[in-house]
Amino acid sequence: MSTPAPTSATTATASAAPGGSDAALSPRQRIIARAAQEIQDGTYVNLGIGLPTLLADVATDRANVLLQSENGLLGIGPYPTEGQLDADLINAGKETVTAVPGASFFDSAESFAMIRGGHIDLAILGGMEVSQLGDLANWTIPGKMIKGMGGAMDLVQGAKRTIVIMEHVTRDGQPRIKRQCDLPLTGKGVVNRLITDLAVFDVDGDGLVLIETLGDVSIDEIRAKTSAPFEVTRSAHASAGV
Repeated sequence: MSTPAPTSATTATASAAPGGSDAALSPRQRIIARAAQEIQDGTYVNLGIGLPTLLADVATDRANVLLQSENGLLGIGPYPTEGQLDADLINAGKETVTAVPGASFFDSAESFAMIRGGHIDLAILGGMEVSQLGDLANWTIPGKMIKGMGGAMDLVQGAKRTIVIMEHVTRDGQPRIKRQCDLPLTGKGVVNRLITDLAVFDVDGDGLVLIETLGDVSIDEIRAKTSAPFEVTRSAHASAGV
């Protein structure tokens, strides 16, 4: 069964202009608005299930960008209006979607040939935990039933660049960014950039580097909500008003 598209309140992130004030945005909107800036003209981009799928509404203003869904669609469009709903047209998360002009459809074998063959420029994935060295855990929580591991393990190895987006802490306030992941890994050292509702980190050979703060947050607050050590760039100090 397909899942209806998110409501306009959920997808209001599209109205958040890159570089504008993000203080009034919800945490999820802030993440999506910042992640949208990572999608460059002329690229093939895979959107992971969950939070990343909201980027389909904000990526359509980029020139010659084709969004890929691992279930067999290259050319995902914005979420459909009620009049556009087609229960047979879904993304990997089983949400109803639209297709842009020039989109193509194919089987899973062809889809994963694209991924494993290095033809995806950017994978934007959700995360449960990220370590200081860029390890990613996002596919299972032990003891909870899952439908399958999905394609994230292939994506983090096959995509040319991997960006993870997630809220900075769990619902009970525990850090998701850790020295080492506690949950089963999707991949080791695979994260290039991490975007949360509070901060943007790059991962280099030595660990995490804070390059930007998001929203009305101080670097001290980010440190308090992060279990892993990180370096701070001048640009991060500037974005925090320091």
